[in-house]
Amino acid sequence: MTLEEYIESHSSPENDALAQITHLTNVNVLNPHMLSGQVQGRVLAFLSKMMHPKHILELGTFTGYSALCLAEGLSDDGELTTIEHNDELEDTIRQNLSLSPLGSRIRLVIADAKQWLASRSEALYDLVFIDADKREYTDYFKLVYPLVRPDGWILADNTLWDGHIIDPAYDRDKQTLGLRDFNDFIATLPNVEQVILPLRDGLTLIHKLR
Repeated sequence: MTLEEYIESHSSPENDALAQITHLTNVNVLNPHMLSGQVQGRVLAFLSKMMHPKHILELGTFTGYSALCLAEGLSDDGELTTIEHNDELEDTIRQNLSLSPLGSRIRLVIADAKQWLASRSEALYDLVFIDADKREYTDYFKLVYPLVRPDGWILADNTLWDGHIIDPAYDRDKQTLGLRDFNDFIATLPNVEQVILPLRDGLTLIHKLR
C-alpha cells in the first residue's frame, strides 16, 4: 500500500454523486487527472464548511467535481459561480451537477475568466478557488483580489506542479513559469497571509487581511 492509498483509505469517501463524476470523467474526458479527487475534494469541502461562505467563485470548472465539493459549505442562502472556458465541456458539467441536490446552487458560466473578471466591480466573494490556465494565475489573482471581501479567502490549485516548480528541467515550460511567477508574487504581498500545502499537486491558501 502506498502512502497515498493509505491516506485515501483513512479519509471520508466520496458521496455517490462525486463517485459517479469520478467514473464518468475517467471514462469520457481527456486528462481525467485534472479532477480534484477524493482527498483534495474533502479538503475543499472542509475548508468551505469552516468558512461557511455566502458567495463562492471558482475559476476552472473542468467536470464539476470541485464545485460540488466547495458547495457543501455554502450558507443557506449561498451560491457558487463557476467559470469554464471550454464550451465543449458544458453539457458534461451540467449533467454532472444535476447528479447532486447542490447542483441547483451552482451557476455555470461559459466564458474567458479574465474577460469575465474584468467586467466585475463588486467585492462580493467570501471564497475563490483558482484552478484554470496556469500561465494566467497572476493575472487571475490581480483581477479577483478586489472582488474578495476583506477577511475572505483565495485558494489556488496546482501551485507545486508535480514538483516542476523547483525543477530546472522545466525552466522553459510556460505553465511552470506562470506558477513560479504567481508563487513569487503572492510571497511579496503585504496585505495577505498565505501557506502552500503539499496536498496532491500543491494547494495555496491565501487570506485577504482586513
